Amino acid sequence: MTAPRPPAGAHPAETGRHAASGEPPTDQRSVGDLVGNVTRDLSILMRQELALAKAELKQEAGKTGKAAGAFGGAGFAAWFVVLFLSLALWAALSNLTDPGWAALIVAALWAVIAGILYATGRSSFRKVHPKPERTVDTLGQVPEALKGHRGDTP
Repeated sequence: MTAPRPPAGAHPAETGRHAASGEPPTDQRSVGDLVGNVTRDLSILMRQELALAKAELKQEAGKTGKAAGAFGGAGFAAWFVVLFLSLALWAALSNLTDPGWAALIVAALWAVIAGILYATGRSSFRKVHPKPERTVDTLGQVPEALKGHRGDTP
């Protein structure tokens, strides 16, 4: 069975329904419908904000992991510096010959590597932003949206 059709030439406002959607006009909706729509929209907004926050935190965690890896490499290289400096000092003091100076050159090479890895890790670590900037920004806009400003009036 089909719904009765409005009389020919009748305006949608006269029939109490929108012609395209079949829903009552906005001014004739019940408060329950309006609250339901607001609740649904807020739920969608919160899910989208949560997804954005997760994506931002995942990206920052990747940057943090790379910086931590560089610091780990610097620590490993520094351990070799201490090892070879100790061996060089031992060899130089015990022999006072060429093998000690060779060990000292190797230790100096490891010192340069440790310095480069440390500088790389430090610069990568400075690029990490643990706060999800875009999420904080869009969540700051939610109260304004809830106020329901109409047109250009504040």
